[in-house]
Amino acid sequence: MRNTGSIEVRKLHPLFGAEITGIDITRPLSAREFGPIRAAFEEHSVLLFRDQAMDDDTQIAFSENFGPLETTLSANPAAGTKFARQSNLDIMTGEPIPPDDMRMIYQKANYFWHSDSSFKRIPSLCSILTARICPPEGGNTEFLNMRAAWDALPPALQATIHPLVAEHALAHSRDRVQKGILSAKSLAELPPVKQRMFRDNPINGRRALYIGAHAGRILDWPEPISKAILWELAQRAEQPEFMMSHAWREGDVIVWDNRAVLHRATYYDATRHKRLMQRTTIGGDELTVPQ
Repeated sequence: MRNTGSIEVRKLHPLFGAEITGIDITRPLSAREFGPIRAAFEEHSVLLFRDQAMDDDTQIAFSENFGPLETTLSANPAAGTKFARQSNLDIMTGEPIPPDDMRMIYQKANYFWHSDSSFKRIPSLCSILTARICPPEGGNTEFLNMRAAWDALPPALQATIHPLVAEHALAHSRDRVQKGILSAKSLAELPPVKQRMFRDNPINGRRALYIGAHAGRILDWPEPISKAILWELAQRAEQPEFMMSHAWREGDVIVWDNRAVLHRATYYDATRHKRLMQRTTIGGDELTVPQ
């Protein structure tokens, strides 16, 4: 079968997010077919596709339409592959991982608002998450519109943070869960990087506040003031009207723009239910500030 019909775009939230129907993204897409998807991505920041029977190969093929994929580093169980595995299942045996296992403790940092790979010198463009096994309840993914967060800031605060640069590191988010949770190898792979505190969409010019759990401090500012500003910005951003929550079902695929939204996982009972989500991350193409 070929994709011969036109796609439909249905808004999911007044400010962002859209469900895309009328296309099978498990099949190869022509440039004509992918064009409207990319345009919807730039406009809506979060795209939902339902009933897509993805396996690893089809997910990689679809993801590559957006650009080159990142290779997962040693902190994730799927290290060395194109996938970041979000699951309570042992990658070798398929059995549930005990809740006190370090692999489950490590994943608790996913409950914090963050932008994937903001801790890399060149931060990512977007992430694609596919639902393979879903718990019957819980385990939603929530999204936060950082374009709306930026627009809502008072002009004086926008002017204050415009020239500022934050330090991002995976250690900042993981230390909030448990100090020293990252191995020496992981820390060496991912030293702290500099990121400006906003990102602009090159297509439509929309500006988004760029913070999240990986942002630990503002460079060249006293630590107490630095942390206070990051805390205030996070509180201003985390407004109910800027949020969208997605309840997963198997076959769902979501693409989100790491330049424009933050996201976080929510709780599910990992001792009673299985969950397997596979994430691909598409690399960005530019530094936000000189490193």
